[in-house]
Amino acid sequence: MHRRTTHSVVSRRLLLAGGVAVTAMGLASCGSSEAPVDDQGRVRIRFATDWRAQAEHGGFYQALASGEYARRGLDVQIVQGGPGVNVPQLLASGAVEAGMGSNGFIVMNLAQEGVPVKAVAAIMQKDPQVLIAHPGQGIETIADLKGRPILLSDASVTAFWVWLKSKYGFTDDQVRKYTFNSAPFLADKRVAQQGYVTSEPYTIEKAAGFKPNVFLLADEGYPGYATMILVPDSLIAKNPAAVKAFVEATAQGWKDYLNGDPSAADALIRKDNPEMTQDVLDQARGKLKSYGIVESGDAMTGGIGAMTDVRWAQFFEMASSQGVYPKTLDYKKAYTLQFVTPAAK
Repeated sequence: MHRRTTHSVVSRRLLLAGGVAVTAMGLASCGSSEAPVDDQGRVRIRFATDWRAQAEHGGFYQALASGEYARRGLDVQIVQGGPGVNVPQLLASGAVEAGMGSNGFIVMNLAQEGVPVKAVAAIMQKDPQVLIAHPGQGIETIADLKGRPILLSDASVTAFWVWLKSKYGFTDDQVRKYTFNSAPFLADKRVAQQGYVTSEPYTIEKAAGFKPNVFLLADEGYPGYATMILVPDSLIAKNPAAVKAFVEATAQGWKDYLNGDPSAADALIRKDNPEMTQDVLDQARGKLKSYGIVESGDAMTGGIGAMTDVRWAQFFEMASSQGVYPKTLDYKKAYTLQFVTPAAK
């Protein structure tokens, strides 16, 4: 089985969801929040991703490879993530000027901790989180998983599991420990597991020779955005033009990656992550398109990256109603619509 299965794209999105290991004071005191300028007069933006280079980062690499960032006066460096990488910590230390917010819980956690950083765009309208089940076991909908054992990571239990319990009446005694290895799932047909629509279904089918049943939570009403661009408040205040340029270039990069020739971006991805293979890139890009992960929802009217107050309110209501956040939390401090198109507001 491909190594990516054991440390999947799911892990990168959820390892940080349970908490934010930075303080408001730490981020406020970082000295490089006003992005420096290179010798060509371009604003330097170091952008930290949440995992090793992959198709799920393709639009960022496309914007870099095609010169979209450079044409807008930016000198962008993609700082590849991996095990143990904490994007909020990188922002706090001034090691990067921008970073990737994997899911809505990470963004809300920042607001709860009083960290002065905001989501300025949401690249993925649908969080690609899925539940995966064996075929032929009478599991045709998510609701059919009630009472069944489900392999979940610790971080997942405090993230999307909250929504699953609320909507479907799932209970904590269903939870089994998931260590980002699909072997326990493959060994027991009764068991379901978490996954990412662009990753585990493919690697499971490739390794085990059967096509699992896959349920995308977003298509069942899960309200969270994913792959958000995080920027410190100080950079928003001091150089909003650079933030706007980064958001616009990234949106164009994603449009081109999904609908044009992705080869230049894929080459950069494979350079950063030599373990990545072209077949994994191709199938993941195909899933991003076929499931409408990027080009759906608010993006249909506001363009790629769009966010709305309505969606954020839905997410906060879901999480706060289950006690994840106090209902008094000023969740609007977690994001700004300043850099998305008026149609998305």
